[in-house]
Order: sequence, then structure tokens, then C-alpha cells
Amino acid sequence: MRSARFRRTRRASAVTLVSALTLTALAACGTSSSNDSNGDGTQQNGSSDPTTPLDPKTKVTLTIDCMPPTAKAAELKEWKEDIATFNKTYPNVTIEGRSTAGQCLEPPRFTAMLKAKSQPDVFYTYFTDLPQVLDNDGAADITAYVNDKSVPLLKDIDPNVLAFLKQDDKLYGLPTSNYTMGLLINRKLFTQAGLDPDAPPRTWDEVRAAAKKIAGLGNGTAGFGEYSAGNTGGWHFTAQMYSVGGDVVDASGKKAAFNNELGKQVAKNLHAMRWEDDSMGKTQLLQWGDLQKQIATDKLGMFLAAPDDIAYMVQQLGAKYENFGMGPIPGEKATLAGGNAYMIKKGISPDKIKAAIAWLNYKNLSVGKGQFAWDRTKRDGLPVGVPQPNFWLNDSKTKDDAARVEHATMPVANFKSFMDNPVAGKAEPPKAQEVYKVLDNVMSGILTNKDADIDKLLATAETQVNQVLANQ
Repeated sequence: MRSARFRRTRRASAVTLVSALTLTALAACGTSSSNDSNGDGTQQNGSSDPTTPLDPKTKVTLTIDCMPPTAKAAELKEWKEDIATFNKTYPNVTIEGRSTAGQCLEPPRFTAMLKAKSQPDVFYTYFTDLPQVLDNDGAADITAYVNDKSVPLLKDIDPNVLAFLKQDDKLYGLPTSNYTMGLLINRKLFTQAGLDPDAPPRTWDEVRAAAKKIAGLGNGTAGFGEYSAGNTGGWHFTAQMYSVGGDVVDASGKKAAFNNELGKQVAKNLHAMRWEDDSMGKTQLLQWGDLQKQIATDKLGMFLAAPDDIAYMVQQLGAKYENFGMGPIPGEKATLAGGNAYMIKKGISPDKIKAAIAWLNYKNLSVGKGQFAWDRTKRDGLPVGVPQPNFWLNDSKTKDDAARVEHATMPVANFKSFMDNPVAGKAEPPKAQEVYKVLDNVMSGILTNKDADIDKLLATAETQVNQVLANQ
């Protein structure tokens, strides 16, 4: 699974390495249609009825991106294991994995791939990528292929998550993960400042008060941190707008909606924390990775984040799980939600589409299997217990939640406030990355200039975002 840090910040990787992992399919059982061609040299022999799941006798080869790179040995081991198990049911499906050394989806490369029609049969996307994919006629409409036979737990997948992958009631992808933002805290600093780490702040006034106490510990410690560069400042400004009941783009998707009293409230609160309280630290123009390093080294008390930041800080930065906790996003009117998915290339054969759905169902959409085999995840030394991804409902959620707790590698009680107080998720705005780039200027202006003219910053950004939205 891929984390929110990759889905949202879209940092460009310095090196892109594409390799292939091919598992040789067993010999196909002969059928009367075994000479039908998929157009790529492989054979097909299944039903052309899209509502019928893949026939196990069908012989196809699928290319799939985001296979874990060699550097992620445990994840790659699980990928290979899942293919072997999948092939017990579908022995004639050959999966060729494509691996990227750094970020799986790098936006310029992704855009070029779509325009060249060179995406693999099953390709990884962010929820926000759907408009771009459809503009380039890149994804198959899989509505008829996805049902309770091909995806038995379909009824238990949160429809709000599936909605990110729909347009005009047509389904173009299947989710692999989702997230909502909350308030990530350093429990050690909370305790040292006389705050209750089991009760993170629930309002922005409480955040401000707690940040002052934490900053008061001295030694260069900041109470609250924010981004203001690399599109991440605009991303977090959006999250804060949602948290107080606002928006950044209106319901029509054509006009900016942040140059108002709520936008000024968010901006003025940040400006006051930075310059009046001195609780946000002197170093600004931060982007993804900077706040994680600060909180992991006990130099930051709290910031807005998705839960999977915790696993990243433990695995990559050497932090300890027990040092972190989470609460809901302050304000709690709404929270920014997102995630990622796989889509299926338009124009491939019905058999390939069915094979892709069968694989995605096993790997990403089955409780107790694939990415949700938490007992295996624990054995492999990977994190278990992070609250998200969690797009399950009903009995599936009950079972998956229980397995996460049973096999947890971290103190799940630290996330109780976040889990017990769910906040409705809200999708990112249209033209999200372009909007975020503009709003970076608002955040950087607030956090680097004591004399910042907030009204002017918001008005200028409004004009620029309206120009962005006019070019859809």
C-alpha cells in the first residue's frame, strides 16, 4: 500500500527505475476458444459477459505498476507470496510487475505516460487523478465488471471512497487505501508540558493554548508546525478551511471560496501563533518530510497529518510508536480526505479486465488476505495498528479492526481520540495541485512576514485560483 505522503505531496523522485517481475503461468487448460487473441500475444478463453467473473482457465498476461522495489524487501516478499497464492486459483494469469525505486506516482511522468498511452494494464493513481485520466481517455469503465461476484465484499466498501473513483455514475477504479487528516501529537512533549496526551486539542483555540505551553519548554521546541512550500502549504490551508466549515472552491467548481471570514480566521490564527505566541518555530518554508523529522526528534509538539505518517517516522526516521498519538482534526466540521487506487487501461480485452479485478480483489479488497493479512504483516516486521487505510463497513470492518488490534505492533490506544471521534471526510478541490501551489503563497506570506497583509494575500490568491479554475 502507498502512504498519504506520496499521494498528496507528489515529490519528484530523482531516479526512476523500471523493472519487471514475471511469474511464469502454468500451462493453460485447453478450451474451444483457446486460439482467441488478447492482441498482445497472450490468449484468452473466458466469457465476454462483463458481469461474469474471470474463468480460472483463462490465459492472460497483466502488467501492473507499483510492485515494491528491491529495497523494500518485506513488501516485495509479500507481493510475490500474493501472486503465488492468486495463481493457485488463477494458474494461467501471468503478472508482470513494474517497480519504481522512489515515489510510485511521479506527476510529470504519470502525465507523460497517459498522453503516450503507455500506462500498464493496471496502473496506480491518486483519487485526484481521475479527471486527468479521463481527459486522456486512459481508463476503462469497469462498472459492469465490478459486482458482488467479482468483488464479494463490495457492499462493505465505504461508498464515499468509491465515489472518488466515479464520474457520471460510472466506476473507473478500485481503492487500495484511503485517509483522513487528524492532529498528530508528540506524547512525550505533551506530558512534559503538563498536557494530557490522551486528550489532544479538539478546537483551534485549544491548539493555540497547547502550542504555547509546548514552545515554553524551550530548547528550540515548536508547539505547532505547518507547511508553506512545495504545494503542501496549500494542501494544509485547505484542510484547515475544511476543519472550520469552509471551502477553497465553491460547489460549482468554478470559483475560489476562501477569501471570506473563515479564510481570514484561519490565516489570522496562524499568523498569531507564529508572531504573537512564537509557538511555531523560526524555521519556515517547510514541506513534506520537514515536520516529520521535527516531531520524530522531539522538536515539535503537533501538526496535521494522516495516520500513516507514524509508520513512516518509525520505519524511516527511527522513532518509536509509543511516542505518538492522534486526535481528530481541530474544529471537526470536516476533514480533508483522499487516497489512492488502481485503474485499468482502456482498450484491453474483457478477459484482462476481469483478471485485473480478480487480482485487485485478492490483493487489496479482501479482509484477512493480501494487504489486510495483518498476521503476516506483523511476522514480516511491518507496522500493524495504524488506523488507516480503513474503508470497510459492517461485518468486514468489525473483523478487520479486531485483527489490527490482535496483531498490533504499536499501542493502538494512542489513536483512541482519533478513532472515537470520526470527522466527515471531504474531497480535495478540482485542479488540486494547481490550487495548492497558489495557496502556498498565502501560507508562506503568513509564516515568514510579521507584517503580512492577510487581506491582500487572500485577494491575490483568489484571483489566481479563479484563473486556474477557468482553464478546466
